[in-house]
Formats: sequence, C-alpha cells, structure tokens
Amino acid sequence: MSVSYTLAGPCQHLEEIKKSRFLAQAAPVDSPDAALAFVRQISDPDATHNCWAYRIGQDYRFNDDGEPGGTAGRPILQAMEGQGIDRAVVVVTRWYGGVKLGAGGLVRAYGGTAAECLRLAERVAIVAMARLGLHCEFAELALLKARLKECEAQIDEERFGADGVELELRLPESRVAEVQARIVDITRGRAAARRLD
Repeated sequence: MSVSYTLAGPCQHLEEIKKSRFLAQAAPVDSPDAALAFVRQISDPDATHNCWAYRIGQDYRFNDDGEPGGTAGRPILQAMEGQGIDRAVVVVTRWYGGVKLGAGGLVRAYGGTAAECLRLAERVAIVAMARLGLHCEFAELALLKARLKECEAQIDEERFGADGVELELRLPESRVAEVQARIVDITRGRAAARRLD
C-alpha cells in the first residue's frame, strides 16, 4: 500500500515565467469546505487568474478560473497526485506579464509551480486509523491503559457503568490485530475489542 502525505502547514513558492508571475500556495485541509475557504481567503482579486485543486481521499475538485480548459486546475491536481499529497489544497495565482504561454506552456507553468511548492513543503505521513470498542472490568483498567499506550492506541472515550468500563480506542490500522490479542491476554478472555468503523 503506498503511503500518502499531507502538508505539515501552509507553504508557498513563487516563479516568474515569461514575465508572468505564478504564486503557488498550499495548505493541509480536512474537508472540502476548508479547502474552498482557503481558496477564497488567499485568492487575489487583482490577479489575472486564481486556479486551484484539492484532494481529500476520494474527494477532489479543480478549477481553471478562466484559463483554457485543462491547462491549470488539472495540472495542479496531477502535481499533488504525482507526489502522493492528500488532504491538501493548492492555489496557483497568476499575474499576466504580457507574453502568451500557449496551452502546453500553461500546463507546465501551473503544474510546475504547484509541484515545486509541494516538493519544498514539509510533509507528514497519513496513517490509516482504526476504531475499536471494548468493555472491561474496573480492576483491569489501569493495566489495559498502560499496555494500550505501548501500542499507540489512544482512548477517545471512557464511560463508567455499574459493571465496568466501556472504552473507545483510536489506533493505527497496522496495530489492530496486536491490540486485540493483547486485550484478550490481559483480561484472560473476558474482554474482546470489536471494530467500530
């Protein structure tokens, strides 16, 4: 399974290509609404074009903002995909400098500026997470908490009842089988973690 990355924070990169200025600005986002808010926030109304693309898992969109179809938004998206960038938005703003670039030149300018911005950006790997739920006895809680921490499992919710504790855990997908086995061991088979996602 290939690893995808998101950005550690906002970044930007400026290039001048045949007298036009291209400014790529990128940021991590976790929803289409956040992506579109970023586009609105940093688009320059005085620029010739503010072209953009975002990808959040299987959800993506791009916009050529008046440039010939397929010459701006799609190359920006392809730059993201080429570098395995997910949960991010990229806006490339162009200030026209008087020299026409042609369709191929536009594709290279938008895609290249976006790609260089992403290449220079600090990234963080996106780890597939899983959610588990379990019920344990009060006496087992402290030991369970200590052992779960060792497996990178975080407790999202803890509900105390008359007969024990309900836990909801979040952990890397790659550690699910190990955590499930550990819970059965610690509780001597009295508790088993079930998938919640």
